Amino acid sequence: MILTERRLDGQALLITINREHRRNAFDGATARALEAVIDEYDADDSLRVAVITGAGPTFSAGQDLKAAAVGDMGASERRGGFGVMGQPPAKPLIAAVEGDALAGGMELCLACDLVVATEATRMGIPEAAKALVAIGGGLFRLPRKIPFNVAMELALTGKPMPASEFHRMGLVNRLVPVGQAVEAALELAADIVAAGPVAVRASKAIVRHSFEWADEDAWHKQMEFAQAVLDSEDKNEGISAFIEKRAPQWKGR
Repeated sequence: MILTERRLDGQALLITINREHRRNAFDGATARALEAVIDEYDADDSLRVAVITGAGPTFSAGQDLKAAAVGDMGASERRGGFGVMGQPPAKPLIAAVEGDALAGGMELCLACDLVVATEATRMGIPEAAKALVAIGGGLFRLPRKIPFNVAMELALTGKPMPASEFHRMGLVNRLVPVGQAVEAALELAADIVAAGPVAVRASKAIVRHSFEWADEDAWHKQMEFAQAVLDSEDKNEGISAFIEKRAPQWKGR
């Protein structure tokens, strides 16, 4: 139900939601399987970045409603919705979206750090139109990523918008032709692999926490994460490589 494959010389993890017969919707077992993969990804120092996509023409239809009807919700105990929404990985996660990302599929994108989508993709949170409520992070994460009134329109009407609109607003990083989402996501992943892994992890943490901090507090709070970079061997290697005009050889420490 969750497939993995190493790419980019083993430094990137391609994660595929493999439930095409259910449009890659999540039941409890799928959520727990994804949580286990995310745990392994975070723990493996040889992996720098992960890309998540769906098998077939749909990224993810969200919660498997047939499973939900019998009480089988697509959530894991620790990482929450879909095994990732409540506690995303500490390292970068890129969504490669072929087809639509609606409801939980959209909220899965919002748990990722970067999003690549196709020109045919539609995105949205249609729950209110079905007398439901988006509780996978969509209602509080969307207003942080796109204009407030647009997020409110999406929440109240339930109507989706094309990925081109989300690209214009900055939520979608790359808009690509149909069939090229994974390739484009791996190109982004290659840029992340080329950067210092300690610095990447710290930078993600600081950006993620930045919404919680007032400016006057952020100066010292960021050092909880930045100090590891300043004390790292990679910092010295990065400076030496720049001076010597060569490619750096990161050690991840």
